[in-house]
Amino acid sequence: MNTFLFDLDGSLLPLNEEEFVAIYFSGLCKAVSTYDFSHDDFLKALWHGISAMRNNNGETTNEKVFWSAFSSALKYEDYKTLVALFMDYYRGDFDKTKKAIMPSPYAALSIKVLKEKGYRLVLATNPLFPQIATYKRIKWAGLNPADFALITTFEHSYYCKPCLSYYQNILRKLNVKAEDCIMVGNDVEEDLVAARLGLDVYLLTECLINSKKEDYSKIKNGKLKDLYQYILTLPTI
Repeated sequence: MNTFLFDLDGSLLPLNEEEFVAIYFSGLCKAVSTYDFSHDDFLKALWHGISAMRNNNGETTNEKVFWSAFSSALKYEDYKTLVALFMDYYRGDFDKTKKAIMPSPYAALSIKVLKEKGYRLVLATNPLFPQIATYKRIKWAGLNPADFALITTFEHSYYCKPCLSYYQNILRKLNVKAEDCIMVGNDVEEDLVAARLGLDVYLLTECLINSKKEDYSKIKNGKLKDLYQYILTLPTI
C-alpha cells in the first residue's frame, strides 16, 4: 500500500451535515436575491443540478452538467451571470458554513505522519463543489491543498461517488493499482464501494452515514484518533 484516498466532509473535516447544508443553501439563496426567482424554484433547480452531477455519465465535467441542468430547471438561459454570483458567494459568505464544522487535530496529524512516511495522498471528496469551496474546506480542516497529489473538484471530474468510474478515474490519473490504495471516508455507500475495485477501506465513524444500515463490523473502522493510531503502525515506504 502506498496511496491514501481521503474523503473530506465528515471525514478529515468532521461536521454537522444538516446544519452545513442549511447554511449553504440559505447563503446561495441570498446571493441571488436580486433576481426574481421564487425560493422554492431556486432550491428545486439547485437540487436538480446536484442530482445531474451525481448521475453524470462521464461525457462532460460535473461543472458543465450542473450549470446545464440548473439553468434548464430554473428556465434561465443567461446562467453565466449566476456563475459570477456563485463565485462571489464562495469567496465571501460561504465562510459562514464554518459554524457547522468541528475540526479535529487528528486530521492534520494523520496527514503529517503519512507524508513523513512517504505515502501519496489524494483528496477524494465527492466533486460537487468548485475548487474555491473545496480548497477552503481543506484549510478549515487544518490542511494544505499542496498536501495532496490530486484533489477532485467539479471543474475536472466526470463522475461522482458512489459510481465506480469516479474511483477508476483517480487510479488512471495516478497510474496506481487499486490494491496499492486505501479509501478513508465516513459514508458506507459512497466510500466503501471502492472495495469493489480492490481498494482497502477504512470507515470513519464520528460523522457516520449509513442510510442502508449495513453491517460494517468486519471492516477497519474507528474515529479520527483511531485512524491516526493505525497510521502510526504503518511502515515507511
